[in-house]
Amino acid sequence: MQKKANPIALLPVLVFLVLYLGLGIIFEYVMKIPMGFYSIPIVVVFLIALLVACLQNQTLSFDDKLAVMGQGIGDKNVVTMLLIFLAAGMFVGVVGRSSAESVAYFMLSIIPARFSVAVLFVVSCFVSTAMGTSVGTITLITPIAVPIAAASGYSLPLCIGAVMGGAMFGDNLSFISDTTIAACNGQGCAMKDKFRENFHIALPAALATLALILALTLNADVVPAEIPEYHLIQIIPYILVLAGGIIGINVFLVLIVGIVSGSVIMLATGATAPTALFTSMGSGAAGMFETSMVAILVSAICALIREYGGFEALLGWIKRVFHGKRGGQLGMGLLVGAMDIATANNTVAIVIANPIAKEMAEEYGITPRKAASLLDTFSCVFQGIIPYGAQMLVAISAAHELGYEVSAFEIMPKLFYPLLLAVSSLFFIAIDGKKKV
Repeated sequence: MQKKANPIALLPVLVFLVLYLGLGIIFEYVMKIPMGFYSIPIVVVFLIALLVACLQNQTLSFDDKLAVMGQGIGDKNVVTMLLIFLAAGMFVGVVGRSSAESVAYFMLSIIPARFSVAVLFVVSCFVSTAMGTSVGTITLITPIAVPIAAASGYSLPLCIGAVMGGAMFGDNLSFISDTTIAACNGQGCAMKDKFRENFHIALPAALATLALILALTLNADVVPAEIPEYHLIQIIPYILVLAGGIIGINVFLVLIVGIVSGSVIMLATGATAPTALFTSMGSGAAGMFETSMVAILVSAICALIREYGGFEALLGWIKRVFHGKRGGQLGMGLLVGAMDIATANNTVAIVIANPIAKEMAEEYGITPRKAASLLDTFSCVFQGIIPYGAQMLVAISAAHELGYEVSAFEIMPKLFYPLLLAVSSLFFIAIDGKKKV
């Protein structure tokens, strides 16, 4: 039996948004705390939201609420998501920074200097797709982009914008990206199906971005940039993970292959001491702790909201505003976009939007792979352009550490890829027919 719509059941989401966004603005812009949005313990804010949910609906006993939360947390998709998070963290922990540097330096070493900005974009696309993290890619490639800008005469905001755009490309498509894992498991679709659905949206945006960068830089006067020494063998784990994911091998097997091959190569090249290998694995897995806890807490909160009739109220509002399959897709994209603006974290935005989006998909006849693609794409669009996101703050911080000052508002006009990804997404929604795809 369908539950009665109850808008008050959405109060925990409102509490979370007010606390997180409000404190973030105060920390970042009033108190001038560097990376203020990321000084907020997001797990604590979600615990407060969960407490609010538990205090609602006095017709249910606390034991009954615990049972509802347990069912939400114990969902197969949530458990799978948690395990993949940990495996992906172990892989990144094993291969480390030096392997990703080898990927970047190899590609930069074989292409002429006048193509440097375009190469930064392509390298960032490749590395982020292999690593599954936009922040990690920006952390890695920005220190390369800054000296390239200084040595060649290219605009620093342009170089950083190219890196950030490429980083969001991989964040959107990678098989080991938090966003891909969260979207696919939340909507119950295979990663390879979501990749195929997503790729035809992301590729035109990436090609248009590359063409725009080339048009802006081909006639510039540049000098070759110096490329440090690198180890070509260290790119093998990334290639294996990327190839395995694309051909559709089970994601756990892909990650195990990446972990094993990475371990062998890192030990053989002396990049990691045997005693440090397991420590690196543990550190990588531990790095996924907050993301895993957020997934658990959000699952519990959403289970209570669903039980109280909150999702029915939200779906009723969406149905009044957005009509037809195209409207449903746009509504789903704007939903996750609003969550991202509020949380400044695209993975968290997807995890929050997942249960609502799943019901929207059923209501509007949107396939799971399309729903997962929409959630991931629109979250990356918004995360890629907000001035207070981790991606922007990390890029600015990396430039500052190298003695160069650049502001978010200088970089934002150069963020070609997220903007073109939004255009591509809206285009494919507009031409989508009534038949299921």
